[in-house]
Amino acid sequence: MAVTCPIDFDVASLRAEVQTMYSRVATSPNGEFHFHRGPHYAATMLGYDSTELAALTADVTSSFAGVGNPHAIGRIPAGATVVDIGPRGRAIGVDMTEAMRQRATAGAAACGLDNVEVRNGDATRLPIDDRSVDVVISNGVLNLVPEKERAVAEIARVLKPGGRVQIADIIIGEVLPDSALRDIDLWTG
Repeated sequence: MAVTCPIDFDVASLRAEVQTMYSRVATSPNGEFHFHRGPHYAATMLGYDSTELAALTADVTSSFAGVGNPHAIGRIPAGATVVDIGPRGRAIGVDMTEAMRQRATAGAAACGLDNVEVRNGDATRLPIDDRSVDVVISNGVLNLVPEKERAVAEIARVLKPGGRVQIADIIIGEVLPDSALRDIDLWTG
């Protein structure tokens, strides 16, 4: 099974398309998209805690566009440094889309979270020190990354010894035809 895109695939165009798509989600979460979004979807379809979601403002939850619930894998210990989200300790969010970074920063501020930092980067170039985080969370991101081996290597690089990964993503159990691998619309969510 291929884990990367075709060798001559235009990765820069794919990144631009992903940025455009998720900038739209950040600025217009109720717009027309071909995938589910929001807190109702997160709670009813993915098993997120509806009480926890209800405690957050719509500005925080309306742009949720995950594909699973990485929190179902295990509880994050108090005081952990987490790449993505976490209620205590230190949380470092990474996004390549300015609109999503702005939305995440505003949402953390609205919730009174001063332990959240949102950085510019992507899964293949995490702006995080080596061996510095306890848990890496990813929800529906790796399927958008054409260089999956590079993204996994970055996750390994930033994890402390004994750290863990909690991923929810889309996996395809068959070899796709070349035409599907080259279709940017299929890569963008």
